[in-house]
Amino acid sequence: MAKELMKRAIERILFYEAKILLSRKKPKVIGVTGNVGKTSTKDAIYTVIRGSVQARKSEKSFNSDIGVPLTILGLPNAWSSPVGWLINIVEGLLIALFAREYPEWLVLEMGVDRPGDMKRLATLVQPDIVVLTHFPDVPVHVEYFKTPEAVMSEKMELVLALKDGGSVVFNNDDQNIRERIQRHEVTAIGFGRMTPSPYMVGEGVIIYDGTTPVGYEYTIEHAGKRAPIKIMGSLGTHNAYTACAAFAVAGLLNISLEDAAKAYSEHTTPPGRMRLIPGKNGVTLIDDTYNAAPLAVVDGVEALSRVTLAKRRIAVLGDMLELGRFSVKEHERVGRMLVSKVDALMTVGVRSKSIAESARDGGMKDSRIIEVGDAEHAAEGLAALVKPGDVVYIKGSQRMRMEKIVKALMAEPERAGELLVRQDSMWQEM
Repeated sequence: MAKELMKRAIERILFYEAKILLSRKKPKVIGVTGNVGKTSTKDAIYTVIRGSVQARKSEKSFNSDIGVPLTILGLPNAWSSPVGWLINIVEGLLIALFAREYPEWLVLEMGVDRPGDMKRLATLVQPDIVVLTHFPDVPVHVEYFKTPEAVMSEKMELVLALKDGGSVVFNNDDQNIRERIQRHEVTAIGFGRMTPSPYMVGEGVIIYDGTTPVGYEYTIEHAGKRAPIKIMGSLGTHNAYTACAAFAVAGLLNISLEDAAKAYSEHTTPPGRMRLIPGKNGVTLIDDTYNAAPLAVVDGVEALSRVTLAKRRIAVLGDMLELGRFSVKEHERVGRMLVSKVDALMTVGVRSKSIAESARDGGMKDSRIIEVGDAEHAAEGLAALVKPGDVVYIKGSQRMRMEKIVKALMAEPERAGELLVRQDSMWQEM
């Protein structure tokens, strides 16, 4: 109880320090929200605007009541260190009252876990631009809300907080977002692959080095102009969406399509988001281990299925958590869809057994399915299973610690701190 009270006190103090700083410096704010792709989109936006304006972005996935104030104040996460938090509070007060230099733009990732989260953040931040990524029918964190629609409504609180004259950049392929945007009288700019939009991105193709996938190539179109884009070291159409959203934001800042494309050529996707990592013995790993929502898993498996030059396509899927009463149904849905898309399946955890059962019911042979209880056993099983030329897609919810599998199989485990998620000392002790 005392620990929880202390946490709330720290959050409140940092919240008001951030509010003071915003009132003093009055930066312009880009708020990024959605249920899938927030961090990737936030990072892509920062990449394309940082050479044209002075900007700061949320570090990692700082998107909560504590993460957003830390970003505004430019402070680190002190994790479980009381001394660290005390230092943050003192430094935060000094920054709030006396800071002279401050970014012109803030790119803030803004998420919700429970009802009321976005309303609270909206009392702190009134964005100039809101970016809406994806609102899947069954979002992560739905277990804390009455309905999936309630999660979407909570996210849309950020649109209600938009400053006068502000703009919304939204995924025009997402029907849930499109329908909700139509209810608001705001300047809205759509981006997409399938629905005609001001910013359009093509299907894209995989780039190979021999038979090894090394990146993804696609084209973004706007106002009759085209910009070819390459993103090396990552796969998946999510890259196309995040880049398209970033280019739309760049356009609002009067950054040309050509300049945005030039800036984006230096972009690197964040760890744990469809990262291509060389594995031992000629295996390629697709590291998508940051977290897992049903839509993201489906997209990831689809990306794996398109690696046509792979010897075998192996999906390693851990439990998807925080789905509440939708958990069994969503795990079964994933199992059904991957039958025709992968050559082998490994499930990790209790909930993901439903993926395996659904895959069997869909016709996948039992010899192609392995079920294990945790990441450590998955790593051991995969080490004996994989062969040169295989491509292995690895994904699961944060608490499943699927990055341990990647570390065990990667060709250069000494680079784990650089390439993988959750390599901080706090996580390593868990």
